[in-house]
Amino acid sequence: MTIRDWPESERPREKLMARGAPALSDAELLAVFIGSGQRGCDAVELGRSLLADAGGLRGLLERSAAELGGLRGLGPARACRLAAALELASRHLAGGLHRGEAVSDPDTAARFLALKLRHLPHEVFACLYLDTRHRMLGFEELFRGTIDGAQVHPREVVRRCLAHNAAAVILAHNHPSGVPEPSAADRAITARLREALAMIDVRVLDHLVIGEGAPVSFAARGLL
Repeated sequence: MTIRDWPESERPREKLMARGAPALSDAELLAVFIGSGQRGCDAVELGRSLLADAGGLRGLLERSAAELGGLRGLGPARACRLAAALELASRHLAGGLHRGEAVSDPDTAARFLALKLRHLPHEVFACLYLDTRHRMLGFEELFRGTIDGAQVHPREVVRRCLAHNAAAVILAHNHPSGVPEPSAADRAITARLREALAMIDVRVLDHLVIGEGAPVSFAARGLL
């Protein structure tokens, strides 16, 4: 049986049009991109197989276009479509911030920072610089490696805030382990940065820890 033989309401494209993309499973979303399956394997089954081999959607989509193109059932053309869709999503999420729109919704900043940091195989400490109206001035990855007092230098964070003429900042770093629970070192460096930045009248609005699932917000947990 092919997807054409399925009830119309269960076909991925028809389901997407009728109920929206969130109604589709990961495999069904992949099937929309893949378009068709292979002999004895429809597009949804092929999507499930790709996800299983990669250990899930993140493991699949973090591969380069060249790596995707080498997977059974994808090939260069489909791999390029997937890579292009990911880049479009990235630019869409970042676009409003780059246009200088206010970061009034904490979820917007969280999505932007997760998109920038979640896929990285090493820890990165980054800053999102904001003006007095909380409009984005810039984003920078400042430090790489394990986040602790020896490697995240408050003096450098202060210097970059002054360079951007920032009035506020959102701190962020990723946990490649996937567990976004803040460590004692995370809390300690956040306290040091708040003290240092207060000296130049820059507010720390939040510190987000990026892992699997939703980022953990220091502000939401009352840790600031």
